[in-house]
Amino acid sequence: MLYLLRCYRKYDPAAKSILEIALLYPGVKAVFFHKIAHALYRAKIPFFPRMISEFSRWLTGIDIHPGAKLGRGVIIDHGMGTVIGETAEVGDGVILYQGVTLGGTDLNPVKRHPTLENHVVVGAGAKVLGNIRIGHDTRIGANSVVVEDVPPRSTMVGIPARRIAHGVAVGEELKHQDIEAKPSRRMMPHHIGKTRPSGDDEDEK
Repeated sequence: MLYLLRCYRKYDPAAKSILEIALLYPGVKAVFFHKIAHALYRAKIPFFPRMISEFSRWLTGIDIHPGAKLGRGVIIDHGMGTVIGETAEVGDGVILYQGVTLGGTDLNPVKRHPTLENHVVVGAGAKVLGNIRIGHDTRIGANSVVVEDVPPRSTMVGIPARRIAHGVAVGEELKHQDIEAKPSRRMMPHHIGKTRPSGDDEDEK
């Protein structure tokens, strides 16, 4: 947890101290309770993992299923209304804003929620749905809806989300105001990294 607190301290210019982050940031509380709930879930202890998850949701407004897998340094900023489903996998250094849903699209007890690789940024209100993979260092714009695999280092916006840029410079992950639409490749629903051009992609030549 100390590593997570340091990540918040580095990330948030509004943070005044480690103590303030530990006591007053809902994302930190949600991750703390999830660690307990997830350990009990993995031990196949009934009832109590969901009870802890429910208490955490009441306290923070963040709904994380005990079965979800969270990596190191996951930041849930503001957090209200964020939902992370049972089979979701969230990599290291991921940032999720308020209202994000990592949701399922299958009623069967299978892998039905998304996998986010390391250092993905998901903007406020965005929905990432189904058993899909979001490549590392990708940013997803606010209120976008992603339903297909996304290759690494992409910028995705819209409903359904489309890829408008490739490559995000270090330190510019949160600068959505600098995003410019460029010729890009529409994502096809097959394996990550395999795309079909919708036109000439001059910016990647």
